[in-house]
Amino acid sequence: MAQQLTLVLNVPETTGDLDLEPSPYEESDVHDSFHQLIQEQSLRVAEEGLELLPLAPGSGQQTLPEPEGMPAYSMATLRILASMPSRTIGRSRGAIISQYYNRTVRLRRRSSRPLLGDMVRSARPSLRLYDLELDPTALEEDEKRNLLVKELQGLPLAQRDHMLRGMPLSLAEKRWLRENSWSPKGKRRGRGGTFSCCSRLGYSCILALHSLGLLLLSGLHAARPWRYALKEIGGQFGSSVLSYFLFLKTLLVFNTLLLVPLLAFLVGVQAAFPPDPSGPVLTFSGLELLTGGGSFTHTVMYYGYYSNTTLNQPCASSWEGGQCSPRSGSLPYNMPLAYLFTVGVAFFITCITLVYSMSHSFGESYRVGSTKGIHALTVFCSWDYKVTQKRASRVQQDSICTQLKELLADWQLRKRPRGACGRLRQVVVLVLVWLLCLGTTLGCTVAVLTFSEAMIQRPATGHQEVELLALPLVVSVLNLGAPYLFRGLATLERHDSPVLEVYVAICRNLILKMAVLGVLCYHWLGRRVATLQGHCWEDFVGQELYRFMVVDFIFALFDSLFGELVWRFISEKKLKRKRKPEFDIARNVLDLIYGQTLTWLGVLFSPLLPAVQILRLLFLFYVKKASLMANCQAPRRPWLASHMSTVFLTLLSFPSFLGTAVFLCYAIWQVKPSSTCGPFRTLDTMYEAGTVWVRRLERVGSRASWVPWLHHYLVENTFFLFLVSALLLAVIYLNIQVVKGQRKVICLLKEQIRNEGEDKIFLINKLHSVYEKSGVLESDERCGSNRHIPKE
Repeated sequence: MAQQLTLVLNVPETTGDLDLEPSPYEESDVHDSFHQLIQEQSLRVAEEGLELLPLAPGSGQQTLPEPEGMPAYSMATLRILASMPSRTIGRSRGAIISQYYNRTVRLRRRSSRPLLGDMVRSARPSLRLYDLELDPTALEEDEKRNLLVKELQGLPLAQRDHMLRGMPLSLAEKRWLRENSWSPKGKRRGRGGTFSCCSRLGYSCILALHSLGLLLLSGLHAARPWRYALKEIGGQFGSSVLSYFLFLKTLLVFNTLLLVPLLAFLVGVQAAFPPDPSGPVLTFSGLELLTGGGSFTHTVMYYGYYSNTTLNQPCASSWEGGQCSPRSGSLPYNMPLAYLFTVGVAFFITCITLVYSMSHSFGESYRVGSTKGIHALTVFCSWDYKVTQKRASRVQQDSICTQLKELLADWQLRKRPRGACGRLRQVVVLVLVWLLCLGTTLGCTVAVLTFSEAMIQRPATGHQEVELLALPLVVSVLNLGAPYLFRGLATLERHDSPVLEVYVAICRNLILKMAVLGVLCYHWLGRRVATLQGHCWEDFVGQELYRFMVVDFIFALFDSLFGELVWRFISEKKLKRKRKPEFDIARNVLDLIYGQTLTWLGVLFSPLLPAVQILRLLFLFYVKKASLMANCQAPRRPWLASHMSTVFLTLLSFPSFLGTAVFLCYAIWQVKPSSTCGPFRTLDTMYEAGTVWVRRLERVGSRASWVPWLHHYLVENTFFLFLVSALLLAVIYLNIQVVKGQRKVICLLKEQIRNEGEDKIFLINKLHSVYEKSGVLESDERCGSNRHIPKE
């Protein structure tokens, strides 16, 4: 039987003090010395050789037993694999120093140790099935901790904290080491001496402030709106339904950013300096909440309430378009100029935020690997071990389960191609359904145009405010009924991909909403301005947009509370099905975009309309969430909504925001303001407010002579507007190209990693075959030498 061989590292003992500790400033040298010990060990193993049990009788090659199904490599191959850089990745310097200390202390305590060559082979313990450690028999855990505490006590405070943070230990272990590294007398040793109690108190104060900062950050993170509700929705209904509520939250942020400058520079200033009442004060009747008129008309909510004078000074008479001459020493506030520039700056901030959000969402949703090859990552790395509450763990469990369903559904969808006949049939059905949907959209548009013309030609009656609700009611009915027709026609198409089905529904609803809004914009600026000469048409447009928002919100509530609820009762009670209706993502998202477009259209005529939209979104979130939990079920065909946020923001940017910008620019540059109300009542266009103010500055000859130059080259010159638009489009394009380049680079890197893995397997197999051949040759040589031995 073969005798076993073990390895002992022979390190000469130092003649100095055994308690001499290495300098804390030689951390790199200690790391290099420990790495040198590993290399010396590997060389000694190669020189001495390893005697292990043979794998099979008659085989001269000694190998380790491997698990079933795995190749059995020789010890030489395993030794080379153990010295690969990938086997030593992840070891921090603190762990290396502590391990080095454990090894060197044990070596110091042994006064003498014989060499491997001087030992009898039977007395050598076996190294089989052991790793290449310096000594397989480790010390007790308490002894290791004491040695590490002794080492930490000799380090300065900053270096000790840095080393504790880098150690691969648990928080409890680090806390125990930090507490025991204090000296018994209440002082700590440093590089230059001792630290007093004051220093210790200061250190405790720093730790307390640091903990307080972390607590505040965690509190701000937990105080995010709807944090737990969004997790619950994503866990039960998947990322597709969650994308709707995330988009609603994004719209809430946009409206908040839009409302802040309007409140600060328009509404607040005009409320502080109210104009003289122009008529009798109307009493509140409650109908104003629906119509937006009545007592709401002469308030800061609408355009007509704002004055055309310079505020915060007495004004006896106006000149040059109603502007008061400022007195010396006063701080005039030009309301027409403030109105125009505040609305422009608010829209510019919204535009920048929208572009940034869209580019950021594009980079997040189109990351390479976000939807491919993450099944194992989801299974093994998705659980958050910081979750301790039962309810939170249940939500996380549902979220992971839903995510796995979406990944598997997306993976199975790619493996079910459709035949040629099926594709031809689907194309024919698609064409027919699209023709029906476009015909429905055209009919709705003609109906809105006809009804709006009828409302203009209808004579005024005593119930005029109630009759003004007719057009919003007709538009809301069409916006509610047409999407249900589109959804019924979509069942005939039978799309293989649920993502494609949602995208098609979004396109059809978007065409309907934009066509209706285009007709309404023509109705407001083309027809109403002409028929309301001598009246404040801006107030009428603002009230009309308010009515549209309120009626649309009421229809959304009825659809959520009664439509989905009634359908659930019919499905469960009458049809005896256990299946609830699904949440219609396309229709609900387009309703949000439609409401936001109405808000942007009305900012110029009603500065407080974003506040109404914020309240509308808040109520809508809770109503939709309650209806979703009670009346809806998760999609029968789960799908991964990795790009939905980007699609929603894109639709919000180009059809919605761009169309709103064109509408407002036409109103500011081309339409004549009312001569009886508003800050631009004596001007030909709203844009002339800036021109009049610049002319006044030029005549006064003040020190702000650079302002007319800026106005001439940056505002009046259209080249700057086109330049800014081109820069914004260039930023979007560059972000898209950067993300595409990153995707390509990541694909190449993944391919390189895959090839390197195959190269390693190839080299290991070749190396193993070389050692097998060398073992066979050695056995043949032994057999040949045995044949030439003469018999006695």
